[in-house]
Amino acid sequence: MNITFRQLRVFTEVARYQSMARAAETLHLTAPAVSMQIKEVEMQVGLSLFDRHGRQLSLSTAGEYFLVHARRLLADLKEAENAMARFKRLEHGLLTIGIVSTATYFVPQLLARFHEEHQGVDVRLRVVGNREQLVTLMEAGEVDLSVMGRPPKDLATRAEAFAAHPFVFVCPAGHPLLAVGQPPLASLQDYAFIVREQGSGTRAAMSGFFAEHRFQPHITMEMSSNETIKQAVIAGMGLSFLSLHTIGLEVRSGLIHVLDVAGTPIMRTWNIVRLQSKVLSPAAEAFRYFIIERGENHLAAHDKALMSPPGCSS
Repeated sequence: MNITFRQLRVFTEVARYQSMARAAETLHLTAPAVSMQIKEVEMQVGLSLFDRHGRQLSLSTAGEYFLVHARRLLADLKEAENAMARFKRLEHGLLTIGIVSTATYFVPQLLARFHEEHQGVDVRLRVVGNREQLVTLMEAGEVDLSVMGRPPKDLATRAEAFAAHPFVFVCPAGHPLLAVGQPPLASLQDYAFIVREQGSGTRAAMSGFFAEHRFQPHITMEMSSNETIKQAVIAGMGLSFLSLHTIGLEVRSGLIHVLDVAGTPIMRTWNIVRLQSKVLSPAAEAFRYFIIERGENHLAAHDKALMSPPGCSS
Protein backbone atom coordinates (compact mmCIF):
# COMPACT_ATOMS: atom_id res chain seq x y z
CA MET A 1 0.00 0.00 0.00
CA ASN A 2 1.29 3.45 -0.94
CA ILE A 3 -0.42 5.44 1.82
CA THR A 4 1.06 8.68 3.19
CA PHE A 5 1.15 9.77 6.81
CA ARG A 6 -0.98 12.75 5.82
CA GLN A 7 -3.66 10.37 4.57
CA LEU A 8 -3.44 8.40 7.81
CA ARG A 9 -4.01 11.61 9.78
CA VAL A 10 -7.04 12.45 7.66
CA PHE A 11 -8.43 8.94 8.16
CA THR A 12 -7.99 9.02 11.97
CA GLU A 13 -9.68 12.44 12.23
CA VAL A 14 -12.66 11.31 10.14
CA ALA A 15 -12.85 8.16 12.30
CA ARG A 16 -12.77 10.29 15.47
CA TYR A 17 -15.55 12.67 14.44
CA GLN A 18 -17.42 10.33 12.06
CA SER A 19 -17.81 13.38 9.87
CA MET A 20 -15.92 14.62 6.81
CA ALA A 21 -16.89 18.23 7.56
CA ARG A 22 -15.68 18.21 11.20
CA ALA A 23 -12.44 16.46 10.24
CA ALA A 24 -11.89 19.05 7.51
CA GLU A 25 -12.40 21.86 10.00
CA THR A 26 -9.90 20.34 12.44
CA LEU A 27 -7.30 19.74 9.71
CA HIS A 28 -7.89 23.15 8.03
CA LEU A 29 -8.83 21.45 4.77
CA THR A 30 -11.90 21.53 2.57
CA ALA A 31 -14.48 18.76 2.87
CA PRO A 32 -13.91 17.69 -0.78
CA ALA A 33 -10.17 17.40 -0.08
CA VAL A 34 -10.85 15.17 2.92
CA SER A 35 -13.29 13.05 0.91
CA MET A 36 -10.69 12.63 -1.84
CA GLN A 37 -8.05 11.50 0.68
CA ILE A 38 -10.43 8.93 2.21
CA LYS A 39 -11.29 7.56 -1.23
CA GLU A 40 -7.57 7.23 -2.00
CA VAL A 41 -6.93 5.34 1.25
CA GLU A 42 -9.85 2.99 0.60
CA MET A 43 -8.59 2.39 -2.93
CA GLN A 44 -5.13 1.54 -1.60
CA VAL A 45 -6.57 -0.76 1.06
CA GLY A 46 -9.04 -2.33 -1.32
CA LEU A 47 -11.87 -2.21 1.22
CA SER A 48 -14.52 0.22 2.40
CA LEU A 49 -13.34 1.65 5.71
CA PHE A 50 -16.60 3.48 6.45
CA ASP A 51 -20.24 2.54 6.26
CA ARG A 52 -22.14 5.43 4.71
CA HIS A 53 -25.76 6.27 5.49
CA GLY A 54 -26.44 9.52 3.69
CA ARG A 55 -24.14 12.04 5.38
CA GLN A 56 -23.68 9.80 8.42
CA LEU A 57 -20.44 7.82 8.68
CA SER A 58 -19.42 4.93 10.89
CA LEU A 59 -16.36 2.71 10.79
CA SER A 60 -16.78 -0.60 9.02
CA THR A 61 -15.29 -3.72 10.58
CA ALA A 62 -12.25 -3.33 8.30
CA GLY A 63 -12.07 0.34 9.25
CA GLU A 64 -11.95 -0.48 12.98
CA TYR A 65 -8.97 -2.79 12.43
CA PHE A 66 -7.24 -0.33 10.12
CA LEU A 67 -7.69 2.47 12.69
CA VAL A 68 -5.62 0.51 15.23
CA HIS A 69 -2.72 0.24 12.77
CA ALA A 70 -3.07 3.84 11.58
CA ARG A 71 -2.83 5.17 15.13
CA ARG A 72 0.16 2.94 15.81
CA LEU A 73 1.98 4.22 12.72
CA LEU A 74 1.25 7.85 13.59
CA ALA A 75 2.44 7.27 17.15
CA ASP A 76 5.68 5.76 15.82
CA LEU A 77 6.17 8.79 13.58
CA LYS A 78 5.65 11.12 16.57
CA GLU A 79 8.22 9.10 18.53
CA ALA A 80 10.72 9.55 15.72
CA GLU A 81 10.03 13.30 15.57
CA ASN A 82 10.46 13.57 19.35
CA ALA A 83 13.76 11.67 19.23
CA MET A 84 15.13 13.96 16.52
CA ALA A 85 13.93 17.03 18.41
CA ARG A 86 15.83 15.86 21.48
CA PHE A 87 19.03 15.82 19.42
CA LYS A 88 18.29 19.39 18.31
CA ARG A 89 17.10 20.45 21.79
CA LEU A 90 14.28 22.44 20.21
CA GLU A 91 11.20 23.45 22.16
CA HIS A 92 8.67 23.82 19.41
CA GLY A 93 5.98 21.83 17.65
CA LEU A 94 2.76 20.29 18.93
CA LEU A 95 2.37 19.10 22.52
CA THR A 96 -0.76 17.07 23.30
CA ILE A 97 -1.88 17.00 26.94
CA GLY A 98 -4.67 14.67 28.06
CA ILE A 99 -6.69 15.60 31.13
CA VAL A 100 -9.73 14.32 33.00
CA SER A 101 -12.63 16.76 33.26
CA THR A 102 -11.89 17.60 36.90
CA ALA A 103 -8.48 18.96 35.88
CA THR A 104 -10.08 21.53 33.56
CA TYR A 105 -10.49 23.78 36.60
CA PHE A 106 -6.74 24.43 36.89
CA VAL A 107 -4.72 23.01 33.97
CA PRO A 108 -5.67 25.77 31.47
CA GLN A 109 -4.29 28.43 33.86
CA LEU A 110 -1.03 26.51 34.15
CA LEU A 111 -0.87 26.06 30.38
CA ALA A 112 -1.29 29.81 29.88
CA ARG A 113 1.72 30.45 32.12
CA PHE A 114 3.69 27.70 30.38
CA HIS A 115 2.95 29.21 26.96
CA GLU A 116 4.25 32.60 28.11
CA GLU A 117 7.63 30.99 28.75
CA HIS A 118 7.60 28.55 25.79
CA GLN A 119 5.96 30.46 22.97
CA GLY A 120 7.26 28.11 20.29
CA VAL A 121 5.13 25.25 21.62
CA ASP A 122 1.59 24.73 20.33
CA VAL A 123 -0.49 22.90 22.93
CA ARG A 124 -3.50 20.71 22.17
CA LEU A 125 -5.66 19.85 25.18
CA ARG A 126 -7.59 16.58 25.00
CA VAL A 127 -10.31 16.67 27.66
CA VAL A 128 -12.16 13.45 28.48
CA GLY A 129 -14.97 12.72 30.89
CA ASN A 130 -13.14 10.34 33.20
CA ARG A 131 -10.01 8.37 33.95
CA GLU A 132 -10.89 5.28 31.91
CA GLN A 133 -11.30 7.35 28.74
CA LEU A 134 -7.94 9.01 29.33
CA VAL A 135 -6.24 5.62 29.75
CA THR A 136 -7.66 4.66 26.34
CA LEU A 137 -6.06 7.74 24.77
CA MET A 138 -2.74 6.88 26.42
CA GLU A 139 -2.86 3.31 25.13
CA ALA A 140 -3.49 4.61 21.61
CA GLY A 141 -0.51 6.97 21.83
CA GLU A 142 -2.73 10.01 21.25
CA VAL A 143 -1.37 12.11 24.14
CA ASP A 144 2.19 12.99 25.15
CA LEU A 145 1.43 13.54 28.83
CA SER A 146 -1.66 13.07 30.99
CA VAL A 147 -2.84 14.86 34.12
CA MET A 148 -4.86 12.48 36.28
CA GLY A 149 -5.35 11.16 39.79
CA ARG A 150 -4.80 7.40 39.93
CA PRO A 151 -2.26 6.14 37.37
CA PRO A 152 -3.41 3.06 35.44
CA LYS A 153 -2.39 -0.27 36.96
CA ASP A 154 -2.56 -2.33 33.77
CA LEU A 155 -0.39 -0.03 31.67
CA ALA A 156 3.38 0.52 31.93
CA THR A 157 3.55 4.18 32.88
CA ARG A 158 5.70 6.59 34.82
CA ALA A 159 3.66 8.75 37.20
CA GLU A 160 4.99 11.71 39.19
CA ALA A 161 2.86 13.37 41.86
CA PHE A 162 2.93 17.15 41.68
CA ALA A 163 0.14 18.37 44.02
CA ALA A 164 -2.32 17.35 46.69
CA HIS A 165 -5.91 16.69 45.57
CA PRO A 166 -8.54 17.11 48.31
CA PHE A 167 -12.08 15.75 48.03
CA VAL A 168 -14.93 17.10 50.18
CA PHE A 169 -18.64 16.70 50.88
CA VAL A 170 -20.78 19.60 49.68
CA CYS A 171 -24.30 20.85 50.30
CA PRO A 172 -26.47 23.82 49.29
CA ALA A 173 -26.76 27.02 51.30
CA GLY A 174 -28.99 26.72 54.35
CA HIS A 175 -28.63 22.95 54.69
CA PRO A 176 -29.38 21.63 58.24
CA LEU A 177 -26.00 19.87 58.51
CA LEU A 178 -24.19 23.23 58.37
CA ALA A 179 -25.44 23.92 61.90
CA VAL A 180 -23.93 20.70 63.28
CA GLY A 181 -20.31 21.91 63.25
CA GLN A 182 -18.39 18.76 62.39
CA PRO A 183 -21.02 16.17 61.52
CA PRO A 184 -20.07 12.49 61.69
CA LEU A 185 -20.30 10.51 58.48
CA ALA A 186 -23.32 8.64 59.84
CA SER A 187 -25.31 11.89 59.91
CA LEU A 188 -25.28 11.92 56.11
CA GLN A 189 -27.29 8.68 55.98
CA ASP A 190 -30.70 10.39 55.76
CA TYR A 191 -29.79 12.56 52.76
CA ALA A 192 -29.80 11.87 49.03
CA PHE A 193 -26.47 11.77 47.19
CA ILE A 194 -25.69 12.94 43.66
CA VAL A 195 -22.48 11.25 42.52
CA ARG A 196 -20.05 10.95 39.62
CA GLU A 197 -20.21 7.95 37.30
CA GLN A 198 -18.36 4.66 37.69
CA GLY A 199 -14.89 4.88 36.16
CA SER A 200 -14.22 8.42 37.33
CA GLY A 201 -11.47 9.19 39.85
CA THR A 202 -13.96 11.11 42.00
CA ARG A 203 -16.26 8.08 42.26
CA ALA A 204 -13.30 5.84 43.12
CA ALA A 205 -12.17 8.18 45.92
CA MET A 206 -15.71 8.36 47.32
CA SER A 207 -16.26 4.60 47.14
CA GLY A 208 -12.95 3.94 48.86
CA PHE A 209 -13.79 6.30 51.72
CA PHE A 210 -17.26 4.83 52.16
CA ALA A 211 -15.96 1.26 52.06
CA GLU A 212 -13.34 2.10 54.68
CA HIS A 213 -16.04 3.44 57.01
CA ARG A 214 -18.67 0.83 56.03
CA PHE A 215 -21.07 3.56 55.00
CA GLN A 216 -23.88 2.95 52.49
CA PRO A 217 -24.93 6.23 50.86
CA HIS A 218 -28.43 6.83 49.51
CA ILE A 219 -27.51 7.49 45.88
CA THR A 220 -30.39 8.98 43.91
CA MET A 221 -28.54 10.33 40.86
CA GLU A 222 -25.38 9.50 38.93
CA MET A 223 -23.92 12.09 36.54
CA SER A 224 -20.82 12.36 34.36
CA SER A 225 -20.45 16.14 34.71
CA ASN A 226 -19.14 18.10 37.69
CA GLU A 227 -21.03 21.16 36.46
CA THR A 228 -24.36 19.34 36.34
CA ILE A 229 -23.79 17.89 39.81
CA LYS A 230 -23.03 21.34 41.21
CA GLN A 231 -26.23 22.77 39.73
CA ALA A 232 -28.22 19.89 41.23
CA VAL A 233 -26.67 20.52 44.66
CA ILE A 234 -27.41 24.26 44.40
CA ALA A 235 -31.02 23.38 43.57
CA GLY A 236 -31.27 21.37 46.79
CA MET A 237 -31.54 17.95 45.17
CA GLY A 238 -28.95 16.34 47.43
CA LEU A 239 -25.44 16.24 48.83
CA SER A 240 -22.38 15.35 46.79
CA PHE A 241 -18.73 14.41 47.00
CA LEU A 242 -16.47 16.48 44.75
CA SER A 243 -12.92 17.60 44.19
CA LEU A 244 -12.23 20.84 46.05
CA HIS A 245 -10.63 22.09 42.83
CA THR A 246 -13.99 22.10 41.04
CA ILE A 247 -16.05 24.25 43.41
CA GLY A 248 -14.09 27.47 43.98
CA LEU A 249 -16.52 29.83 42.26
CA GLU A 250 -19.61 28.34 43.93
CA VAL A 251 -18.05 28.35 47.42
CA ARG A 252 -16.86 31.94 47.13
CA SER A 253 -20.32 33.03 45.96
CA GLY A 254 -22.06 31.14 48.80
CA LEU A 255 -24.05 28.86 46.47
CA ILE A 256 -22.33 25.70 47.72
CA HIS A 257 -20.88 25.00 51.15
CA VAL A 258 -18.23 22.48 52.18
CA LEU A 259 -19.35 20.18 54.98
CA ASP A 260 -16.70 19.64 57.64
CA VAL A 261 -17.46 15.91 57.89
CA ALA A 262 -15.21 14.05 60.34
CA GLY A 263 -12.26 12.49 58.52
CA THR A 264 -12.34 14.91 55.60
CA PRO A 265 -11.00 16.25 53.34
CA ILE A 266 -9.97 12.98 51.71
CA MET A 267 -6.53 13.59 50.26
CA ARG A 268 -5.35 12.14 46.97
CA THR A 269 -2.69 13.39 44.56
CA TRP A 270 -2.53 14.83 41.07
CA ASN A 271 -0.02 13.08 38.80
CA ILE A 272 1.66 13.84 35.51
CA VAL A 273 1.73 10.51 33.67
CA ARG A 274 3.37 9.16 30.53
CA LEU A 275 4.00 5.77 28.98
CA GLN A 276 7.32 4.29 30.05
CA SER A 277 8.10 3.48 26.43
CA LYS A 278 7.41 7.04 25.26
CA VAL A 279 10.34 9.28 24.33
CA LEU A 280 9.36 12.78 25.42
CA SER A 281 10.03 15.68 23.09
CA PRO A 282 11.87 18.71 24.56
CA ALA A 283 8.48 20.49 24.64
CA ALA A 284 6.87 17.66 26.62
CA GLU A 285 9.88 17.47 28.94
CA ALA A 286 9.61 21.21 29.52
CA PHE A 287 5.91 20.95 30.46
CA ARG A 288 6.56 17.96 32.70
CA TYR A 289 9.20 19.96 34.60
CA PHE A 290 6.96 23.06 34.65
CA ILE A 291 3.93 21.37 36.22
CA ILE A 292 6.05 19.54 38.82
CA GLU A 293 7.72 22.83 39.77
CA ARG A 294 4.66 25.13 39.67
CA GLY A 295 1.59 22.93 40.09
CA GLU A 296 1.74 22.46 43.86
CA ASN A 297 1.96 26.18 44.72
CA HIS A 298 -0.78 27.04 42.23
CA LEU A 299 -3.25 24.55 43.71
CA ALA A 300 -2.21 25.17 47.34
CA ALA A 301 -3.15 28.84 46.96
CA HIS A 302 -6.57 27.82 45.62
CA ASP A 303 -7.17 25.33 48.43
CA LYS A 304 -6.11 27.72 51.19
CA ALA A 305 -8.72 30.24 50.06
CA LEU A 306 -11.51 27.67 50.39
CA MET A 307 -10.51 25.77 53.53
CA SER A 308 -10.96 27.83 56.67
CA PRO A 309 -9.83 26.33 59.97
CA PRO A 310 -10.94 24.86 62.23
CA GLY A 311 -13.55 23.40 59.85
CA CYS A 312 -14.19 23.28 56.13
CA SER A 313 -17.52 25.05 56.01
CA SER A 314 -17.77 28.36 54.21
